[in-house]
Amino acid sequence: MTAAHGTAYAVREVLGDEDREACFAVRREVFVEEQGVPADIEYDAYDATAVHVLAVRADGLPLGTGRLLHGADAAGRTGGDASVGSLGRLAVAGAARGLGVGAALVRGIEDAARERGLTAVDLHAQTHALGFYERLGYEAYGPEFPDAGIPHRAMRKTL
Repeated sequence: MTAAHGTAYAVREVLGDEDREACFAVRREVFVEEQGVPADIEYDAYDATAVHVLAVRADGLPLGTGRLLHGADAAGRTGGDASVGSLGRLAVAGAARGLGVGAALVRGIEDAARERGLTAVDLHAQTHALGFYERLGYEAYGPEFPDAGIPHRAMRKTL
């Protein structure tokens, strides 16, 4: 358990359908409801094979989520390098922002990548979040591009 501002929470890999539904609920709140991303592009075929990570409060309330694509699933986002994973769908529930949940989720995804033998993690960051990822050791590369109508940049961290 990690405690931040009196809120105890744990970050763990998803175990089973109940955890996966908790991840989807956080993503729905953040991406679909808050940011207006169409639900039909928020959830995709990669959800079935990705490693999902969940931050959950001591009482079971889901606080945040993210996922790691690896192997063939990540190839389209990492330039085809099988040793690089792709971090995505990082979302922290509105009520949990400012507690360090996002950074804890990124570390959890990096741990999952290391456990699978990956040497780096790529991600596509919304441009307003570049500073957050830079503080966690990620470096931006390439031009800005739109994703779901939101400006993004590619970033990478060597593990």
